[in-house]
Amino acid sequence: MAHAAQVGLQDATSPIMEELITFHDHALMIIFLICFLVPYALFLTLTTKLTNTNISDAQEMETVWTILPAIILVLIALPSLRILYMTDEVNDPSLTIKSIGHQWYWTYEYTDYGGLIFNSYMLPPLFLEPGDLRLLDVDNRVVLPIEAPIRMMITSQDVLHSWAVPTLGLKTDAIPGRLNQTTFTATRPGVYYGQCSEICGANHSFMPIVLELIPLKIFEMGPVFTL
Repeated sequence: MAHAAQVGLQDATSPIMEELITFHDHALMIIFLICFLVPYALFLTLTTKLTNTNISDAQEMETVWTILPAIILVLIALPSLRILYMTDEVNDPSLTIKSIGHQWYWTYEYTDYGGLIFNSYMLPPLFLEPGDLRLLDVDNRVVLPIEAPIRMMITSQDVLHSWAVPTLGLKTDAIPGRLNQTTFTATRPGVYYGQCSEICGANHSFMPIVLELIPLKIFEMGPVFTL
């Protein structure tokens, strides 16, 4: 999860998030290059005492500064489109979880386990134990296995919500009357936090998401039923 004074993105826990971090670094380097070269060129133009009578009619220069931005846009667009299509792929998921947004809590349904359904509410400050995180911990966590493709079916019962877990690279809108889906494969165990990322009313800040990711062998022993 994020910590105080953090500048970069959270550590990746899924292949998609690893790709997103790589693309972020790739695009940032291009932005840094532009932000340094353009002011430097303007500074030289305004301060140099040398003049060139052909600078007002330089066809080669105009060709370069027209084609170069197009090449830069292609270098950004191609990896971006690749990741976009990767996030939409659904390849034989091992488990399907349905998440329903409410004002202001989440309902989860394990469709592969006899329709197990439970609500997940934020823990009030009076119920927090030592080590719990204020405004982030919930009474019922979502327990999922690692190294297995998981499909999340996301919808809403009232207003717009957004189911987001940054460390997994997930952010999917929960829309009333519509069922959206996303997939992920966690690569390491742990407890990971997210929040509703769509302004949904007065208590928008108080409907966190907590995923507890455990090894597949332990999950198969039935910890999901101990929620």
